[in-house]
Parts: sequence; structure tokens; C-alpha cells
Amino acid sequence: MTDIDNWLRSNTFHHSQFWDLKRLVEEKEKQGLLLSLCIPTLNEEKTIGKELVLFKSELMDRYPLLDEIAVIDSGSTDRTLEVAAAFGADVYRSADILPDLGSRLGKGENLWKAIYQLKGDIIVYVDADIKNIHPRFAYGLIAPLIYRPEIKYVKAFYDRPLATSKETRPLGGGRVTEILVRPLFSLFFPELSALVQPLSGEYAVRRELLERLPFPIGYGVETAHLIDTYSAWGLEAIAQTDLDSRVHRNQPTRDLGRMAFGILHAFLTRLRLHGIVSGLPELTTMLRQFQTRADEYEQLLFEISEEERPPMIDVPAYREKRGNMD
Repeated sequence: MTDIDNWLRSNTFHHSQFWDLKRLVEEKEKQGLLLSLCIPTLNEEKTIGKELVLFKSELMDRYPLLDEIAVIDSGSTDRTLEVAAAFGADVYRSADILPDLGSRLGKGENLWKAIYQLKGDIIVYVDADIKNIHPRFAYGLIAPLIYRPEIKYVKAFYDRPLATSKETRPLGGGRVTEILVRPLFSLFFPELSALVQPLSGEYAVRRELLERLPFPIGYGVETAHLIDTYSAWGLEAIAQTDLDSRVHRNQPTRDLGRMAFGILHAFLTRLRLHGIVSGLPELTTMLRQFQTRADEYEQLLFEISEEERPPMIDVPAYREKRGNMD
């Protein structure tokens, strides 16, 4: 087992370590890498424009770190697509990518189809609802992959730095991380509990890894990725970067329950696939929640599917696009 303290020292970064963007661009060009930024969207007209202006002006025009900026949309009914196109992003509807394979609803679907659509050797995913957006949300995740070839997957964490000169502050993930995912990791994958925010929506990954990962289409995608990456390549292939703070909308507890259900579904599936447990019953896709109406207790049923897309490398159209990869 990797010593977690050593891993925290060697594979945990702060974005300020990578302030020299000119040097970062020079190293990227020296290695001949192509870098893609993917922003998955669903009704994000209020924040997508600001993100695109910042990333394009700072990380394409001023410092040519990114080779493409793409929005992959799940079917927005607001002006997300129009705003994104107006601010210079390449805009794609998820349903239009690999149409022969059909379309599914879910963030994981967008992330999976980005592998086919985008050209980068490294893809960095950034959520569309970040109110305090800053270039560090991209370069802070890309830089460890450029400077450390053995690293394949870099996760973001944020809210507070690990320590200040005057005090040490508690650091952790969101509510679902601390109540569900961290206890599960501690029980079954103790080394993965070293990740501060395993459910963060910002991460950068080498294509050579991404194309080999199956993709749950829903809430379980980040958890599944970490388990599969760890199982195949070890903790040394994973890193994390402290991005200081992230301001975004909070979700109500009921929505977090649905998220937890999907994550637990993906987690239990991974335990079975990796031979850690056996004899699990068939997992239901139905979550029950409740509300009161006058004197009645009303049962709310939500079907939450954690259907998985196969590794992109197993898709014939992808292999043909990338040169068959034989």
C-alpha cells in the first residue's frame, strides 16, 4: 500500500505552484501535446458566458495553453447554446455525437462523448456553474500532467487551503462526500480516502486513460472513475490540486439523496466487478422519498439509472476515427 502521507506530499499540489503560464505553454509545446477544455452544460446561460470569456482570453489568446474549448450540452431549453457560440466555444449537442449509439440523459454521457468529439491528448473538464471562475480551474489541473508524465488523472479540491500562516483549518468535501463516499472509501479503498474532494466536477485526464474507462451516465461517474483508475494504475497515477475556493449553487438535501443513490449504485457495481464482494442482489433503480400534503404522507418515486457506457476504445467508430488503434 502506498504511504498516504508520502502521496499527499508528492501528488497534492496548490495552483500557485503553476503560476508561470509561459513556462507551462513552452513545456506543452515541447511535448507536442494538444489540450482540450470541455464544459458540460444543461441550462447554464447565466454563467457560461463569463467562463468562456475568461478561458479564451487568458488560456488561448494570451497564453496558448488550450487548443480547443468545447461545450457539450444535454439539451438545454434556455439560451446556453446561443451564448456559448457567441463567446467563441465549439458547441455540440450530446445527442448529435455518435447518434447511432443513441442518447442518454446525464452528465456522464456528455463527458463520455467528449472523448470522441474532442482532439486533445489531455481533456480537462470544468463545470459550467462556477461563479468565481479563474484560469486556475484549468491550468491548475493540467500542469501536473505536463510536468509529471507518470500522473494520469488530476482532481480538483477547493473551499479552503490546507493551512494558512496563522492557523490550520478543517478541510473536506461536500455533504455527500463526507457522509457517504469518504466512509465507503475508508472501508474498501483506504488509499482513495486521501482525495479531499473525490466528487469534484473539475479534473484533467490523459486520453490514454479516459478512453479505457467505462462511464456511468449519471451521478456515479466520478466515483467509478477513481476506483477504476486506482485499480488499474494505482494511487501514484492520481493527483489533486488545491484551487482555493469555488462558489456555486448548493443543492437541496432531497437532490443530494438522489445523487447519493446513484453513487452508491455505481460503488456497489464496482465492488462486484473488481471481485471485492460477491452475492450482491440485483440493484433496484428506484429511490423512494416522502413529503407530506395536509394529512397525507405522499411517496415520491424516482427512477435513477446508472447505466454505463463502454470504454470509448471499444467503440468501432472511435477506433476508426483515431486510426483503428490496432
